[in-house]
Amino acid sequence: MNSKGVSSQVLVLNQNYEPMSVTNAKKAIILIYLGKAEIVERYAEQVHTVKTSIALPSVVRLLRYIAVPHKRIILSRKNIIKRDLHRCQYCGKRDGPVTVDHVIPKYQGGADSWENLVCACIRCNTKKGNQTPAEAGMKLEKKPRKPNHIFMIQHFFGVVDERWRPYLYLN
Repeated sequence: MNSKGVSSQVLVLNQNYEPMSVTNAKKAIILIYLGKAEIVERYAEQVHTVKTSIALPSVVRLLRYIAVPHKRIILSRKNIIKRDLHRCQYCGKRDGPVTVDHVIPKYQGGADSWENLVCACIRCNTKKGNQTPAEAGMKLEKKPRKPNHIFMIQHFFGVVDERWRPYLYLN
């Protein structure tokens, strides 16, 4: 591991092992020191203080369950493309430039929403034009929906450390 010490990223789990967020090691160590969290996975490095040393955490778990309201994921072009994994939702192509398409065109009452916006390659977006997919004789690969915060952790941070994988993916 190419560690940065206390600036390393740490996955924070709720008491029930559900991923909550990602923080830096300094904040995670403070949670551990205050008795609010425990180390679940650790790096090989140690963090040294004047009086003691502590393992550098990779994954910590809160000792008390925190009811977290669903985090608001901002609807943006960047997040739509991330949600769709930079893949055209009409033809499945991943290479080349992409844009965001309204499944139901705005002039037909289509909203700017997670459920109505998809990633599309330029070719498919031009072919679809100002029509619905059915009118253009096209089919969506999957129904668009709002991503949850676990998906966003997976795709914004990725698997920073292989020790995170069992907590982010159920396989």
